[in-house]
Amino acid sequence: MTTHPHPPPHPHPPWPYALLDTTAHRPVPFRQFVLKVHGRCNLDCTYCYLYQGPDHGWRDRPARTSERTMRHTADRIAEHARTHGLDAIRIELHGGEPLLSGPGPVLAYARAVREAVPAGCRITATVQTNGTRLTAEALDRLADAGIRVGLSLDGGRAALNARRVDRAGRPAWPAARAAAQRLAARPRTYAGILCTIDLAAEPLDVYRSLLELRPPGVDFLLPHANWDRPPPGTVRRSPGRHRPHPTPYGDWLAAVFDAWWDGARLGTRVRLFQEIAGLLLGAPSRAEAVGLSPVAAVVVETDGGIEQVDSLRSAYEGASETGLDVFRHSFDRALRHPGVAARQLGERALADECLGCPVGKVCGGGNYVHRYAPGTGFLHPSVYCADLERLVRHIAHRLERTSRGDR
Repeated sequence: MTTHPHPPPHPHPPWPYALLDTTAHRPVPFRQFVLKVHGRCNLDCTYCYLYQGPDHGWRDRPARTSERTMRHTADRIAEHARTHGLDAIRIELHGGEPLLSGPGPVLAYARAVREAVPAGCRITATVQTNGTRLTAEALDRLADAGIRVGLSLDGGRAALNARRVDRAGRPAWPAARAAAQRLAARPRTYAGILCTIDLAAEPLDVYRSLLELRPPGVDFLLPHANWDRPPPGTVRRSPGRHRPHPTPYGDWLAAVFDAWWDGARLGTRVRLFQEIAGLLLGAPSRAEAVGLSPVAAVVVETDGGIEQVDSLRSAYEGASETGLDVFRHSFDRALRHPGVAARQLGERALADECLGCPVGKVCGGGNYVHRYAPGTGFLHPSVYCADLERLVRHIAHRLERTSRGDR
């Protein structure tokens, strides 16, 4: 059995941390590096899992990433690329709000990585922002540096973004709308929109209002929840594959899928729908939300800590910690961490209910984070199990109708 190399101060559940044997695991190298530029945010969104959730570790970390941390991180990424002969990687510049100190630190971090990695390794760089600090000057500088920009929004109208406010309660929408308009005028720099689902918002209103912002793609996200903290609008249940069961999130997404599909996709990618359709047609998955492909993403915090994905913080305090950092450890060391290994094992990391599910290989157990239950860990179906099955079956039905020539 593997043990945690540097145990964090918070206890981890038995699976995968104590019960998963990783000795036979053949790790997949990291290709996506989420680099924290700023550890604070100028917004106080009511549903934020990072700043409103159970993990408050951000308070103990530096607000900004230092140049020293950037250099060490860049060297570790270059080391990983050389070790595994990587020809392409992605760096995601994140926060908090990564533009809180302006575009300078984002540009510096991207430059450090680009200068360090081998010449044959192509880098795709993206910054994910709430848009409130994306001035025309900032966008010019990011675009000139070849850094794409993604927006986080709840819809394309003020009323749909009512949850996105600053610490004084002022709406973020006016500045975010201006940012969206600037990005629409620079499609080569526009990475798309991330939108967390709100059941209180009418799905077609959300979808159509987002299309008005002319994004190249939209990624609809299920709110981070688990068996202890159920999704908004649902009730707590014991972990399992409950049937029959209400599917409010599946219904919401199915309505959007129909509008997207019937509108001939309107030139806008919807990642979740494309992933599920691809899986149904036999393609491998490329996103952690569905499918069984190994997750190849890692996070570097503002203090240089090497961590698992941020969304784990919605489960319990310390859930994303590995005890590793870029000053003392390689990314290969992180690949052996049981929490990382569990997200690369495919079917071997699924609960029995998922292995016997008719849509299990498409759903893939759902987002790993959404499988958590206190005391036992992550070897459960997703808390969105019924919703995901509803959506997968709906998309499969629409694909079948299309193959027959029906609408």
